[in-house]
Amino acid sequence: MRNKPLSLAVTATAALAVTAGLGALAPTAQSSPAAAPAFAPSVLAETPDGFASVNAEGQNGTTGGAGGSVVMVSDGDAFAEAAESDGALIIQVDGSISLDGMQDVASDKTIIGIGSSGAITGGGLDVDGSSNVIIRNLTFTGAGDDAINITDGAHHVWVDHCDLSGASDGALDIKRGSDFVTVTYNHFHDQQKNSLIGHSDGNGSQDLGNLRATYHHNFFEGTAERNPRVRFADPVHVYNNYYLDIGGTDSYGVATAMDAGVLVEANYFENVESPTKIQIFESDPGRLVERGNIYDGSGTPESAGTVTEPSTYYDYTLDDPADLPGLIPGAVGVGKLG
Repeated sequence: MRNKPLSLAVTATAALAVTAGLGALAPTAQSSPAAAPAFAPSVLAETPDGFASVNAEGQNGTTGGAGGSVVMVSDGDAFAEAAESDGALIIQVDGSISLDGMQDVASDKTIIGIGSSGAITGGGLDVDGSSNVIIRNLTFTGAGDDAINITDGAHHVWVDHCDLSGASDGALDIKRGSDFVTVTYNHFHDQQKNSLIGHSDGNGSQDLGNLRATYHHNFFEGTAERNPRVRFADPVHVYNNYYLDIGGTDSYGVATAMDAGVLVEANYFENVESPTKIQIFESDPGRLVERGNIYDGSGTPESAGTVTEPSTYYDYTLDDPADLPGLIPGAVGVGKLG
């Protein structure tokens, strides 16, 4: 990954205040005319639960760019310079940025869209071997490859309150020995191959003992497959998500393979032909425990074996799955922080 010193104008978050709402941002003081507006400090200080909160690999949870400066970007060149720079940095995306291909993201970065207009189009974010990265409040559309690719040993990554659709490959993939990832309050829609964990059946030497991820309070709407599809990891924790209208050829909700262990817990599946699968295509079967889920107009779930309990790693509290259809659509996606 290419890391560069940052030459853009920046300001500390403490010098800025919010007057009203997420999108109404007014600086009380600025270090330069180009200084960035900031979210409320409480929003920028938020950290994930789930696997991205675990103290491991020399990283105590996931804090992103906390403690660093704040920069606002509104074009691809400025965004690339900020994303590849050294050190902690909070990058606020103002409006829609068009990327050509995959953009590297260095360690210790928070990338956050302003209001409900922050967007990445045409390309995607490549968290390649980096650690301590937060991606929030962004719309991703029309990526030529993946919208978000977490790969090559990346760890402690949190993807939260994003809207992801129309990627040519995956909307959000976790691959090649990456670990300690949390995916929360995102709206996945209009996507065929949605979210893959473990890129191939032959990569066990790199993936075994890694790829641990938590998915909770996401809205999977019409996403045909890989919600997620999991290889090798144990455990992947999928809880309190809402699945709606997932059907058609080769469609399914959550799939496990290559002896992966997946806990599917307290989700709501509505009009999902195959909510869970323990073998997919030519891959060896995996292990899957399903408990406390609601299957509304959906097929019969598949399960097999035992799975490492996520509570071995972190504490969590379940919402009543019956509440999810009323709760999730209004809580996920952009413009909902705070």
